[in-house]
Amino acid sequence: MDTEQTVLKEGETFAVFDAHGDIIAEPDGTAGLFFRDTRHLSHAELRINHLRPVPLSSSVGRDDMLLRCELSNPEFGAGNERHIKSQTLHLSRRRLLWRDACLERLQITNHSRDEVGFSIQYIHDADFADIFEVRGAHRPLRGKRLPVEVVDGCVTLSYQGLDERTRTSRITFDPLPELLSPTSVVYTLSLGPGESRTFYITVDCSDVPGPPASARSFDEAVAAAHQARNARRANAAVLGSSNELFTEWLNRSAADTYMLVSDTEHGSYPVAGIPWFSTPFGRDALVTALQCLWCDPSIARGVLAYLAATQASEHDVSREAEPGKILHETRACEMAELGEVPFARYYGTVDATPLFIVLAGAWFQRTGDLAFLEHLWPNIDAALGWMDNHGDIDGDGFIEYERHTQNGLVNQGWKDSDDAISHADGRLAEGAIALVEVQAYAYMARLAAARIASELGYEEQARTLRDQSEELRHRFEETFWSNELGTYVLALDGDKRACKVRSSNAGHALFAGIASPERARCVVDTLMSADSFSGWGIRTLDARERRYNPMSYHNGSIWPHDNGIIAMGFERYGFRKETLQLLTALFDSSLFTSLHRLPELYCGFERSDSPTGPVRYPSACAPQAWASSTAFALIGATLGIRIDAAAARVTLCRPRLPGFLDSLHIRGLTLGEASVDLICGRHRHDVSVNVLERSGNIRIVVES
Repeated sequence: MDTEQTVLKEGETFAVFDAHGDIIAEPDGTAGLFFRDTRHLSHAELRINHLRPVPLSSSVGRDDMLLRCELSNPEFGAGNERHIKSQTLHLSRRRLLWRDACLERLQITNHSRDEVGFSIQYIHDADFADIFEVRGAHRPLRGKRLPVEVVDGCVTLSYQGLDERTRTSRITFDPLPELLSPTSVVYTLSLGPGESRTFYITVDCSDVPGPPASARSFDEAVAAAHQARNARRANAAVLGSSNELFTEWLNRSAADTYMLVSDTEHGSYPVAGIPWFSTPFGRDALVTALQCLWCDPSIARGVLAYLAATQASEHDVSREAEPGKILHETRACEMAELGEVPFARYYGTVDATPLFIVLAGAWFQRTGDLAFLEHLWPNIDAALGWMDNHGDIDGDGFIEYERHTQNGLVNQGWKDSDDAISHADGRLAEGAIALVEVQAYAYMARLAAARIASELGYEEQARTLRDQSEELRHRFEETFWSNELGTYVLALDGDKRACKVRSSNAGHALFAGIASPERARCVVDTLMSADSFSGWGIRTLDARERRYNPMSYHNGSIWPHDNGIIAMGFERYGFRKETLQLLTALFDSSLFTSLHRLPELYCGFERSDSPTGPVRYPSACAPQAWASSTAFALIGATLGIRIDAAAARVTLCRPRLPGFLDSLHIRGLTLGEASVDLICGRHRHDVSVNVLERSGNIRIVVES
C-alpha cells in the first residue's frame, strides 16, 4: 500500500497523496499539492509519537470527491507505563479540494479500555517547484523562498518567482496546537476509553486567503463540492448495466471525466490529465468532447467556446501561432510565464484546428443549436482559412506541420514524441510532415463546415467546401494508400516520401469516413491482426515495424482514446464484431487497474504474456480525460447511436452487446428539452431496445 497514490482535483488545484493520505515528494515522484502547475505543498506528513501510522485502507469515493484514509497506531513503549498496543487508536482522515484549498478532517478515537496519552505531529513544507521541474527539467536559476511566517495560528510558506509573482501556501489548524513552528505542529493528547478528538487543517493556495477550516466549514465545503459536481453532470445521461463490474467502470469513467472538467469564463472545459497535463489542451478536449457528445453535449459547448476565445489571430513564431489556428495548450506556471518553456499559450498542433470544425459540426447535428454556430462561424471560417493558407505549407492540398521554434514540439500530431513518425527502415521523418489522420480530419472538417455554411445561407461557400472535400478524398486515396502494407501509410515526409509504416493512425481515417469501403475492410484486418491488436487493445505501432517497442510512448503502446476513435470508425463502416472486440479489450483492461480507471496509456505486450493485466506505463497520467471518456465512445459505437436534433430522432443502428452484458441502461438521454430512458437487452442474434420513460418530442428508431 505504501506505493499506492490517490488523485484529487478541483478547479486549478490537484493533489497526489500516498496511502497514508500524506504528501512526501520524492526526487522522481509526483506527490504534491499543486495550484496552477506549481507545487504548493511538497511535504505534509502525519505522525503519531513521531512514527508514521499504519495504513489500513485508502480510497476515493465513487464521485472522486473525497479521499478517505483509515490508519492505526504502531505499538509504542513496550515494557513501560506508556505502553500502547498496536491498533489501539483509529485515525480517520478525510481530504477534500475546494476553492483553491486542501481541507482535511482528522478524527482520532481510542478503542482501548484504558486512557492513553500520545502526541500528534504534522510536518509541512513547500518547494514551489514548477510542474516542468517535477517532470525533470533543470533550471539554472530559480526564485527564492521567503521566510516562513507563523502568525495567529497560521503558517505561511512563500516563494518569490523570477516572474516577480509571490506564491503562498497558508496552513491553518483548528484547534490551535500546543507547538506551532515553521516546519511542524504538535498536539499532546490524552483520550479516555472510546473518546474521540477531531482536528481540521486547511492549506490555502489562493491569492486571497479564506477563513480557517472548522467543523461547519468542512462539512459545508463537502456539500458545496458535491453540488457543484452534480451541476456539471446535470445534462449527462447515466449509464448502468447488468454487469456490476462493467457498471463500476462506467461510473468511474464518468467520475473521472467530470473531475477533470474545470469551470472557465467560457463554460466547462476538461483539462487533459493528472499530474502532467492539468491544464487546457486543445486536441485532448476536442477528442474528449467528441467521445462524450452523444451522452452529454454540454462539454462540447464549453470546449468550442473556450477554443474560439483563444484562437490565434496573428503570427507569433515563438508560440507557433498563425491566424485561425486553434490552441495546443496553455500554462500559468512560472517557467511558462518566463518563456523557459513555450507553453504559456502555445499553438504547436496540426490537428486541433480541423478537429475544432469537426466538433462544431457534430455539435450542431447533436443539438440543432444554430444560434451558437452562427456565433462561432467567424472562428470556423478563420480555422478554414488556416487550413488553406497556413496548414498547407507547400500548397499540395495536404495539411503539414513543421516546427518553427527550437523550444516547440518536433512532432505536432497526437503522437507528439520526438521519435513517433518514422520510415519503414526506422529513420525519423524530416521536413514538413503530412499525417494520415490529419488529412482525414480535414476531409471531415470541410464536410462539417459545408453543412453549417448551408444552414447559415452561405451556399456558394458550402459548395466550394464540398468540392474541396471530394478532391481531397481522391488525392488521399491515391497518395496515402499502400497495397504493400494493406493499409494507409503513417505520413508523408518533407520530400513527399511515404512513411510506409503500419500504425493505429490509419484507423482514424475510418472515423472520418474518408476511406473507401473496400480499403476500410483492409484497414480493419490490419488493425485487428495479431501484430497490431494485443488483446488489450490496438497498438500505436504494428509489432512488425522497425521502431516497435511495447514500452514506448507512441511506438507500440496502447492508448484508450486511440481505440475509442478507431471503434467509432469501425461502427461507421459496419464492423460490429470488431467494435465489440475493442469494447471487451478495454473493459478487461480496466479490471486490472486501480479504481477501474483506464490510464493515459499502457504497454503493448501480448495479452497471453501478461495474464495479470496490461503492463503499466510508468509515467502515464491517471486520470486522463480522453482515456476516461473512451468508455462512452465505445458504448456509442457498440449501440450505433446517432442523434439527429433536426429530426428529433435517436437512432440505434444495428446495436450489439458483448456476451458479458445481458442489458445496458441509458437514463436521462436528452435532446433539447426532451429526454428518454432506454434499456437495451441482448438476445441470441440481436439487441432489443425498450423505452422505459419519455418526456417531450423525441423519437427512437432501431435499425436492425
